[in-house]
Amino acid sequence: MLKSIIIFWILSNCVLTTLLAQSEVTAWETYVDNEKDLAYWQEHYEELSELAEHPFNINTVTKEQLEQLPFLSDRLIENILYYVYKYNPIKSENELWGIEGMDYQTQNLLRQFIYVGEATENKQKLTLKNLLKYNKQELLTRIDIPLNKKAGYAPYPPEELAESPNKKYYGDAFYHNLRYRFQYRNQVFIGFTAEKDAGEPFFKLYNRKGYDFYSAYVFLQDIKQLKTLVAGNYKVSFGYGLVMNTGFSFGKSGNRNNIHRYGSGIGKYTSVNEANYLQGIGATYRLSAKWNLSAWYSFRNQDARVDNLFINSLKTDGYHRLKSDIDKKNTISNHLVGSNLTYNGKYVEYGLTAVYNIFNMPLNPDFRPYNRYYPRGRDFYNMGIFYKFFFHKFIFSGETAVDKQGSLATLSALSYSPSVNTVFTLINRYYDKRYQSIYANAFSENSRIQNEAGIYIGLETNLFSRVKLLCYADFFYFPYRKYQVDKDKTVGMEGVFQLSYSPVNSLSMLIKYGYKNKAKNYTSPSDSKYVIPDIRQRLHYQLTYSPNEQTLLKTVVEYVHSSRWKQSVSHGLALGGTVKTGWKRFPVQAVLSGVWFKTSDYSSRVYMYEPGLLYAFSMTSFYGEGLRMAVNLRYAVNKRLIIQAKWGMTNYSDRDKIGSGAEEIMGNKKYDLQFQARLKW
Repeated sequence: MLKSIIIFWILSNCVLTTLLAQSEVTAWETYVDNEKDLAYWQEHYEELSELAEHPFNINTVTKEQLEQLPFLSDRLIENILYYVYKYNPIKSENELWGIEGMDYQTQNLLRQFIYVGEATENKQKLTLKNLLKYNKQELLTRIDIPLNKKAGYAPYPPEELAESPNKKYYGDAFYHNLRYRFQYRNQVFIGFTAEKDAGEPFFKLYNRKGYDFYSAYVFLQDIKQLKTLVAGNYKVSFGYGLVMNTGFSFGKSGNRNNIHRYGSGIGKYTSVNEANYLQGIGATYRLSAKWNLSAWYSFRNQDARVDNLFINSLKTDGYHRLKSDIDKKNTISNHLVGSNLTYNGKYVEYGLTAVYNIFNMPLNPDFRPYNRYYPRGRDFYNMGIFYKFFFHKFIFSGETAVDKQGSLATLSALSYSPSVNTVFTLINRYYDKRYQSIYANAFSENSRIQNEAGIYIGLETNLFSRVKLLCYADFFYFPYRKYQVDKDKTVGMEGVFQLSYSPVNSLSMLIKYGYKNKAKNYTSPSDSKYVIPDIRQRLHYQLTYSPNEQTLLKTVVEYVHSSRWKQSVSHGLALGGTVKTGWKRFPVQAVLSGVWFKTSDYSSRVYMYEPGLLYAFSMTSFYGEGLRMAVNLRYAVNKRLIIQAKWGMTNYSDRDKIGSGAEEIMGNKKYDLQFQARLKW
């Protein structure tokens, strides 16, 4: 087995490969260290994929468009816009090298989101005739075919199901989704999405209308004084997330250059995530060149566990496969109304956001000592002021918010950039343990924006033209106890040192060391209970080789050391490689990826990304011992039709069954098969 692994790894790293994709240039594994990060990236990876599939014309690109790319700093965006203004029209992507502060890694990422087009776009009037004649449309469908028999699909006697109804799924094992997109210039967008998860019924039982989840929107943009108008499903993000944020943010693990980037406002919702969206209508109106006024209203049914006319918990996973899922489906409703007023000046930007939302019954989680200050009640009100000041090489930004009880949450960031390629960052946050906001999503260690204080110190710089350094230390404090931490006033810290090096354009290397120390409950063999430091250390190395635009080589090595203070220690090791190959004259591209992993237990698990289908973020946590392999084939029938298929196999050598409950698979091998077709016209 070990010989096979070594041979596979050597072969996978000795083959020159093609299809240089944005998902491979980015070291996705470095961003994911726990289930919170994984769920977050699964949701927001679709947003980046959507932008990459609909790139911007570099000769007509706007500040608002570039601000959607989280790896660009404010200063680099200014340099890009200045270069385009001065040397317009740009005739080749190679001219990006002339932009001050542009490094190799950033240029490779930026290439995935732009194209070189005409300097002046044809300004057709927005008429029905032009709308029907000059639009772009896309239809995409995906199906996942089961290759393993899971316990949830096995036949059970009626009397057994009567006693244990959650043992069996209501539907078949196929996953399927359907996406339609319509676009006219950069002004009119129409979208429709339908999804059925594996295990959910299709055109029967409670899904007699077909799919379990439907989403649609009509989005208008830049029509005279109307900046945006959306009807249907949409997202809203203003300020720095203390009041309202259903959009995208890198968090601590990302690029520190964009820490001052506040929310992008009202936007269309294109994801298949069934929880993190609003439903209704929203608009932003330009009062003047510098003032924008936004307002939005949302009404939607939501999943929740309800008991005695109280909401005990909100259900956000989107699954409706078991009886327990059906019992929680659309059991509550929520009304939300919000507004924002923003000023965009040359040296000062600020805004005011207010949100009020009300449930049809009180939210009242089952009491536990750790959830004493969780949101409770029927209605919630939040108001916040955000601000951003520019002074020479300094930027100061932040937001301060209050809830209806007067509890406070505040976030402030100060950065200093002695040059375009260097930024020092200091972030301070204080979120009162009583602060309650249903739709807050901001810079934090906690999963909730409450019960936290912290100081973050970071540096990102290009030491030389080919070397980039990112390092930070984050010190956090929790005044009140947390889930799995039965103690008040606990502290922790996280530190990261990341170095990337590109000696030549064709070769890039990245090494990252991460350290996190957090308090956690521990039960000794004698049943004594303590709260002790839980320490997780990661060492990640990645090598990418690309001698030309059609060739790529990637390998990844990751080591994890997990320990509890003076107690147990576990280790995790993973070795992965990706092989891609294709030909310019032959419309078939193939991808082979694999990873060998060995960990002591779940606490030393490793995360590995593998190339997947379009809009599908494919990253899994591995623990135990085994081998994962996947093959991805892409066939371009013509310029309009693209067909893609992916087959994967995970072979565990330390178990005879995989998973548990309804997801249990007998045996040590797990297979997956996916198909996708994309039609453009």
